[in-house]
Amino acid sequence: MSAVDQGAPGAERTLGQLVAAATAEMSALVHDEIALAKVEIKQDVKRAGIGSGAAIAAGVLVLFSLPVLSFAAAYGVHNLGLGLAWSFLIVGGAFWLLAGLIGLLAVAKFKKIKPPVKTMDSVKQTAALVGTVKPHPRPFSDQAVGVGRSSS
Repeated sequence: MSAVDQGAPGAERTLGQLVAAATAEMSALVHDEIALAKVEIKQDVKRAGIGSGAAIAAGVLVLFSLPVLSFAAAYGVHNLGLGLAWSFLIVGGAFWLLAGLIGLLAVAKFKKIKPPVKTMDSVKQTAALVGTVKPHPRPFSDQAVGVGRSSS
């Protein structure tokens, strides 16, 4: 950072101006990091939502298969002409197969969820950069104005 104010050539920036500029730059940096984190997390939340919905649908289908199996036992023999065991296996097996496919979809969506890698890398780089910054030494002159202190 230059000690010369860009608005007035040759004039030195005051301590207040330097602190204000540093605060504004840190605030902008923090806002950028938060925005990056929001974008990455939003994608993972969407994947988690789809995966959760698929898992719930698979669970509901498994629960629905129980009464369907009961109805298949009662009406399957009469309508299909099959034995009681075949009625149970055909209808129940179809629902279990469908639940398995939806469950695989849920697992695939959950595996795509990752931590916000870009944000973590950016924060690490920023922390490393801020840790290496040292204040610029100011030349000492006899004409420098002293800072008045209110405490003794």
